[in-house]
Amino acid sequence: MEIREAIADDIDDLQELYIKHLTQDPPKEPQIKEEWISHLEEIKLNKDYHLIVGVVNGKVVSSVTLVVIRNLTHNLRPYAVMENVVTHYDYRNRGYASKMIQYAADIAKRENCYKIMLMTGSKKESTLNFYKNNGFSDKEKTAFLMRL
Repeated sequence: MEIREAIADDIDDLQELYIKHLTQDPPKEPQIKEEWISHLEEIKLNKDYHLIVGVVNGKVVSSVTLVVIRNLTHNLRPYAVMENVVTHYDYRNRGYASKMIQYAADIAKRENCYKIMLMTGSKKESTLNFYKNNGFSDKEKTAFLMRL
């Protein structure tokens, strides 16, 4: 699997990946490819925003987003937020998501982040164990979410 930052040519695969394999509440309105490309181009202008894809045989089969956030605490070290960890159903249980997480974690380390935060909407034991096995702890913090 090739791991790299997303490009405009990945949009069709990303739309399928996010809409069919990630979200529990698919959008009701049509998704306009040009708008997705515009959003991706805006994302790419921010050096702290990493939309990472895993590609197998020319198809995006896995993705993770990592955002590095500059900070005035922890000796001015930034932290990172990881979101949208997803692998296409047909490519699961091959270690791809773990490789994606490691790739993102390497970016966070290179940026001198002191932590990566991740939340999952899943309550499945297998999903929670997956994150624990990839270095995340559910013992240190309590997460809250405000929907807007």
